[in-house]
Amino acid sequence: MSKKTTTPTATTTLDGAPVKLYGEFPQVGKVAPPFSLVNKDLQNITLASFGDQRKVLNIVPSLDTPTCQASARRFNKEAASLDNTVVINISADLPFAMARFCSSEGLANVTNLSVMRGREFMRDYGVKIADGVLAGLTARAVIVLDSKNVVRYTELVSAIENEPDYDAALAALQAM
Repeated sequence: MSKKTTTPTATTTLDGAPVKLYGEFPQVGKVAPPFSLVNKDLQNITLASFGDQRKVLNIVPSLDTPTCQASARRFNKEAASLDNTVVINISADLPFAMARFCSSEGLANVTNLSVMRGREFMRDYGVKIADGVLAGLTARAVIVLDSKNVVRYTELVSAIENEPDYDAALAALQAM
């Protein structure tokens, strides 16, 4: 399960400064690691809970920031037209805060999951910020999984303050 990496294995940036990450980022063609995260009802939800749906993992530091909010809005908009697809926002936010944001924005086409009881997710997916002001949160990333949880697209966003490449993620879904 969790790879107990004690040294940073990748980097991104925040305001131009390098930010080290722990864990191993999933590779295209490999099966995604299992996870158990917490939904708005404080239930543990696993990767298997989504069955044979295609999955877009929209991993963000916090839905309480403009860039994270923009990605949640954009994937919510795009999810409405996709068959057999679920968009999952994953962050360190409490599930209540995530639900409150999505409710106030009318974002009904996404599922929110918190790492509050699944912090190993951050290492298992190689997005745990190791240092700096955001240490302990997740880096910004998008991972697209097919119906069998095989990784079909990944993007570890090169700068945490930047939005992901939505078009590339959506193209990966359309290619399945």
